[in-house]
Amino acid sequence: MSADEPGPFLRLLGDRVREARARRGMTRRILARQSDVSERYLAQLESGQGNVSILLLRQVARALGMPLASLVSEDPEPPVELTRTVELLQRLSPEQLAQAREHMVRSLGSVEVGARQGRIALIGLRGAGKTTLGSLLAQRLDVPFIELDREIELESGLSLGAIFDIYGQAGFRRLERLCLDRAIERHHRFVLATGGSIVSEPSTFARLLAACYTVWLHASPSEHMDRVIAQGDLRPMAGNSQAMVDLQRILHGRESLYKGADVEIDTSGRSLAESLEDTLEVLSHAQ
Repeated sequence: MSADEPGPFLRLLGDRVREARARRGMTRRILARQSDVSERYLAQLESGQGNVSILLLRQVARALGMPLASLVSEDPEPPVELTRTVELLQRLSPEQLAQAREHMVRSLGSVEVGARQGRIALIGLRGAGKTTLGSLLAQRLDVPFIELDREIELESGLSLGAIFDIYGQAGFRRLERLCLDRAIERHHRFVLATGGSIVSEPSTFARLLAACYTVWLHASPSEHMDRVIAQGDLRPMAGNSQAMVDLQRILHGRESLYKGADVEIDTSGRSLAESLEDTLEVLSHAQ
């Protein structure tokens, strides 16, 4: 569905509202009263002709008792059982969620536990040591080393910057998932260095967690920044006096996602050799 063609999306949105209203036995008049949106506006919306504001749409979603995201999603409506399962999971504590994920991976996952432990994925912010440490770890374990961002560039024939310029965030995420799936299908054992933002794409991160033994590498924000600059990459500081604040904000926003990894390793104040031995020690207990 092209972003330049709002017609199909507006028709899909209108169908969603009309079907949700019908399932709930609500007349348009009742929905108008409960959402504080006029019947005329609702009629335009349901016919696919109303380019409704996000605030009014939120009022409609609340009156229908459904998440706004479900109303505006371009994906097909999920099965009822999936919706019920998600609602159940949303009521769990972080500890219970971790237990539920582990249970589902073991009971329903298509990847055997042994195969999963043979695939080691490193996650974390830039400067955590994923590439440098990952390549040494692969040598010690005698397995292939795969850098996901390089695979994406090879697949597209473009640099990461060009991918974002031409295809945008959505295009990059599609390539990221394609390359991850291909690596998992082709290799029973590897060390994989992922991009720092892979955790922000829920389905791709879930795939990674299910198929790989995942290690979160992290350090203090200042060390992250120093390491990136030491590699010759001055972009974080270029024209940005708030670079450290931005880095801390990113880390804070992703921390709960990174904690979904099987283990975490703090490389702060540790040499590369020491971090490598720390990682090997952690992995020895996972076998």
